[in-house]
Amino acid sequence: MSLVEIMVVITIIALVTSVIAVNVFGYLDRAKVETTRLQMDKIEQALLTYSMSHRGKFPSGSEGLKAAAEYFPDNEVPVDAWGGNFVYTSPGTKGKYDITSLGADGKDGGEGVDADIHSWDK
Repeated sequence: MSLVEIMVVITIIALVTSVIAVNVFGYLDRAKVETTRLQMDKIEQALLTYSMSHRGKFPSGSEGLKAAAEYFPDNEVPVDAWGGNFVYTSPGTKGKYDITSLGADGKDGGEGVDADIHSWDK
């Protein structure tokens, strides 16, 4: 094989690898969003258990999710897929409570993977 042929093969391999990488990273981002939604479901289940034990009341906004920590696995409040803490508000604007993940950027707002994920947007 000549040097030109080797360079062509290396270029083709690099192009194929870049196309695959772009697609895989897109799936990883979507998987993190879905993982965060599943974590929210677990938090909501723990909050319902908490409310059953406290005569129908949910933790106040000032108490936060830590008040319900005993109802989570390992007695720890879960974090979102990016390692950020969930924002818990009670009473919420959309119900008895609101749970929000600030997305990949950890800031309010954003688009795509950086967009906030809300418990009421299911």
